[in-house]
Amino acid sequence: MTLKEKLGYQFVITAELDPPRGSNPDATLAEARALQQLVDAVNISDSPQANLRMTPLVAAHLVQTQTDLEVIAHFTCRDRNVLGLQAELLGAHALGLKNVLVLNGDSPERGDHPTAKGVFELDAVGLAKLVKNLNTGHALTGRELEGGTDLHIAVAANPGTNDLEREKNRFLEKIESGAHFAQTQPVFDMQTVENFQNAFGGKPPIPVLYGILPVRSLEMAERVGKWTQIPDALMDDLRARGRIAGIEWAQRNILELRELGVAGVHLYPLGRPKVVSEVLGVPRA
Repeated sequence: MTLKEKLGYQFVITAELDPPRGSNPDATLAEARALQQLVDAVNISDSPQANLRMTPLVAAHLVQTQTDLEVIAHFTCRDRNVLGLQAELLGAHALGLKNVLVLNGDSPERGDHPTAKGVFELDAVGLAKLVKNLNTGHALTGRELEGGTDLHIAVAANPGTNDLEREKNRFLEKIESGAHFAQTQPVFDMQTVENFQNAFGGKPPIPVLYGILPVRSLEMAERVGKWTQIPDALMDDLRARGRIAGIEWAQRNILELRELGVAGVHLYPLGRPKVVSEVLGVPRA
């Protein structure tokens, strides 16, 4: 079954992978192979935190052709205008990629090329519309293409935001623009999830994979807490027991999310695929 077929019918698990820092894909492929018996698909990020990495289009193609994994390729608005985005999306379809996650993208100022110029001709809503248009066989201008795309569109959400009403409205805009499913920023307690679900009358209109980030230390949790909510109980547990507390918290969250009946989870191993096997309770091959 493809990811598209699984979503909404079984509990789906995805995980994040970063592309290579250079031209050699071996390390990324090794990480992908370590995950292929554990997850349903992997995300290939697009120069995360605006740091230079191999284009996700190529990295995703390599992973999908050299492992048993289905891939969700990230596309951001940071580096390409509408012409370049459409060209790469057409190429993604031609290479056999099935899923794309559309994002605004991190500002270049925060990365390793701070003088680079961000494009941001579209935002994530506009990019979702652009992909939806390509799926109908038409360019942004309305011109009919010699073959359209068939891309499953993912979008991001942040259930832990301080402005849930704004996040809800933004999420609904993304759905209206063509989103088929969502992956969220990390969540650390079920109240955050239930608040997000309840904002949509108990269940969001599209499948949502809730983010799971196994925090490794109190310092890491403090950094994450600057942009999402971290429960005091987790902070206390990390202070007392360190890394193992973060692993156990992530395991418990996955079990609780299963019980809530959500579509699945998205894991953030942050370059450490072994963490995925630890959280899922599966020994690494």
